[in-house]
Amino acid sequence: MLARIRRLFRQFFSKSRTINNEPLNQVSLIVIILIDIFILINVFAGLDNISRWHMSPSQAYPCYSEWNNYRTQTTKDKDYEIIRVSLSNLNNPPLFKQNYQQIEEEHLGKVAEICLSYADSKDKIYNSVNQQTLKIINEKQAKISTLEQSNRNIRAQYDSTILEKIAGQPRQQSINIVGAEKAKQELDKNTRNISTFAQEISNLKNQLLAKPESVNFIAFLKDEVKFRAVEKGYKQALFWYPSIQFGFQSIFLLPLIIVALLIHKFAGARGYGLISLISWHLLVIFFIPLILKIFEFLQIGVIFKFLFDIISALFGGLLFLVSYVYILLIPLIGFVIIKFLQKIVFNTKIQAANRVQKSCCLKCAKKIRHHDIHCPHCGYNQYIECPNCHNFTYKHLPYCKECGYSQESSPL
Repeated sequence: MLARIRRLFRQFFSKSRTINNEPLNQVSLIVIILIDIFILINVFAGLDNISRWHMSPSQAYPCYSEWNNYRTQTTKDKDYEIIRVSLSNLNNPPLFKQNYQQIEEEHLGKVAEICLSYADSKDKIYNSVNQQTLKIINEKQAKISTLEQSNRNIRAQYDSTILEKIAGQPRQQSINIVGAEKAKQELDKNTRNISTFAQEISNLKNQLLAKPESVNFIAFLKDEVKFRAVEKGYKQALFWYPSIQFGFQSIFLLPLIIVALLIHKFAGARGYGLISLISWHLLVIFFIPLILKIFEFLQIGVIFKFLFDIISALFGGLLFLVSYVYILLIPLIGFVIIKFLQKIVFNTKIQAANRVQKSCCLKCAKKIRHHDIHCPHCGYNQYIECPNCHNFTYKHLPYCKECGYSQESSPL
């Protein structure tokens, strides 16, 4: 097995550095490598773009995150806060429903109908009266902040004036703007104003929350049935999204692999060495991201979820066993892939049969004459002696062309 793998590696590197069995010069090899890097970057860029073509769970259910955050909040003013967020953009209307529908135009898939209804309810909150109410609330809140900062400054100075009075320092020599006598008056006045503004803000908030559009939106948010439907859809989309991404990435890569493979076979059969070399490099480059995406899919896709659920059901919290399963599973998959390539794709006997029919060398696939014992291009011996009739017959073919004796057990 190891000898076979080493032989495959030697063939791989030989195929990547030769044209018509002649070594590629260093400058040409550098050019090929630069082309490989450029194409590989573009392949990954294309994979990234196509993987985002289908709507992600957050795009298909854009209301889920905000809705879920609202439900998990425990603050007293959470109803007002979500209304405030809906009105926060005072210059440009948010048009949430229009933004959700625009996602559909740019991606494959549909935004959930419940989220469109959610956005429609949210858009109704955005009107001139509610905007003006929020603006007044913000202005009063700013005044409260200013008064609170003024109080902090006065308290700091008040402490200093008390020390100055204890020390017997004359008032005209004090470094503080507000004297001890005035400090208490200013603090009391500011505190009363803060209390007044706070009460006004509370009344405005209650008015804002009492508006019919706000009441309907809050009722929508508190609807348990609707949220459960959104949550179920979101989690289902989250489960299938890696598989959908892998499917689109495969659709992007497979035509490239098939075209490169067909060109490589055609160029090899016609003796177009440079085209054969470039198509071989392209084939390798297209396979690299495919293999990486397969392993990535195995880690986060449906298969991972299936194994995770089985181990969770059988062994409870021993989820580290998933790693053990992958450690055993990945080499097994690699073994199956190698066997498939050996038996089907790169099967020596199948290749030999095709090349004999086309009068091509069994090794390099170049055109040769029917009676040539050795290939004039690579020097490979085309024949082996039949152990039964001792005549020459083709290598790698199952039966002798002279007597029909089975060659399966004869050395090649």
